[in-house]
Amino acid sequence: MAPPGERILVIAPAWVGDMILAQSLFKALKRRDPQAFLAVAAPAFTRPLLDFMPEVDEVVALPFQHGEARALGRWRFGRALRRHGFTRGIVLPGSFKAALPLRAAGIPQRSGYRGEGRRVLLNDSRPDDKRHRRTVDRFVALAAAAGEPPPPVEPPQLRLPPGASEAAEAALGLTASGRPLLALCPGAEYGPAKRWPARHFALVARHWLAVGGQVQLFGSPGDRPAAEALLAALGEGPTVENLVGRTTLAQAAALLAKAKAVVANDSGLMHLAAALGRPVIALFGPSDPALTPPLAPDAQVLALDLPCRPCHARRCPLVHHKCLEELSPRAVSERLAPILDQTHP
Repeated sequence: MAPPGERILVIAPAWVGDMILAQSLFKALKRRDPQAFLAVAAPAFTRPLLDFMPEVDEVVALPFQHGEARALGRWRFGRALRRHGFTRGIVLPGSFKAALPLRAAGIPQRSGYRGEGRRVLLNDSRPDDKRHRRTVDRFVALAAAAGEPPPPVEPPQLRLPPGASEAAEAALGLTASGRPLLALCPGAEYGPAKRWPARHFALVARHWLAVGGQVQLFGSPGDRPAAEALLAALGEGPTVENLVGRTTLAQAAALLAKAKAVVANDSGLMHLAAALGRPVIALFGPSDPALTPPLAPDAQVLALDLPCRPCHARRCPLVHHKCLEELSPRAVSERLAPILDQTHP
């Protein structure tokens, strides 16, 4: 057992979904040592999520873009951290460059999973089995010392400040309609193979609008083509609010918190909605829900049992994209029906 009052630095992931799952590690660290000081080094894009995680005592800005090497810069960044006196470091990304700052900072205990020759940087280097174990379990296991049993997983649970939703609506010029909101997340940063067809999303949107609801689209600027394809498939008549690329990550969280239901591909926004306690219908194609499921208790996963999946490919190797093409809009609307019934008894 570690001495009380450790000073811990975690090098956080760059992906939104992984950052949210990392909160389960933060919770485990604080359960293990309530007096621990927890700092998290995060890139600018995912840094706003840490404001919603009460376990984090300090945020350290990572001055690097996702995928940027800058080995010398990372070493200098780590050297500048020496004055913080961290006693333990944990690195969640699997790259060599991500672990460099821990070694440069002179942190006595440096934990992470093996990969890219990182044993020279980590003195607690553990074998990885990421293709056979949930990502959240891998993260949480690093809270325990090597050889100790992993602590239990407490699902992510983000805490928004009071009035966050109203402030986001005001900033974006939105007017609350009072109608039940369905949030659709048609994008997926990982690649096109993860994206449910736009025409399927459009049919679900049309059905929700027909029974008196409202629909908003969420995503990053890179998801704009997926949103535009959805709107084109929807055609004239029904209207939805396209917020893709218009919100900050914090604003997206605040607006998703008001949704009666969220339909999302396996993506960061899927995990964000789950961590906000929203009823999520998660659509899995080439990825494996056994590894990265949404962790909300009422989340529902839809995936087809096909011999070619999960393949974990960014683009369908067989071109047919059956794993999502054949996942029917009717199946999604059937899952949404009870949620709408609860809203309009």
